[in-house]
Amino acid sequence: MAEYDDSFLKDILTRSKVIAMVGLSPDPLRASYFVGRYLSLRGYRVIPVNPRAVGQVLFGEPVVGSLAEAGPGVDMVDIFRRSEAVPGIVDEAIEVLPDLRTIWMQIGVEHEGAAGVARAAGIDVVQDRCPKIEHQRLFGELRKAGFATGVISSKL
Repeated sequence: MAEYDDSFLKDILTRSKVIAMVGLSPDPLRASYFVGRYLSLRGYRVIPVNPRAVGQVLFGEPVVGSLAEAGPGVDMVDIFRRSEAVPGIVDEAIEVLPDLRTIWMQIGVEHEGAAGVARAAGIDVVQDRCPKIEHQRLFGELRKAGFATGVISSKL
């Protein structure tokens, strides 16, 4: 797993407001759904990007088929696709999202070549991390062991 300074991740999660989630599933049992729901409940506007689910509504937003349809204001793209799909997603994001500041690749998703393209365009990149987990960790919702604060105790 790539190493990132906590202040770098916290800055991204603080400044980001509109997140296009590529590969967001409408299936509530999928990890992408959990992440999208969590982020939307924390005040982020989550734009679902999934060509197989166009026409559905998730977290108050219509599902779109591509980043070009995501609309204005997207400042972060969160990628829930296989690593080999990343270059095309990054190229499209750079081309059609003028407010883009961050490319975030989910756990298990990495592509150093595409990350380099994004960085060369002045875009911050996070690979192999989950914004939900990092948000919980950095904003006090998780302890280091991963448990929700104040819920589990060893006291009798």
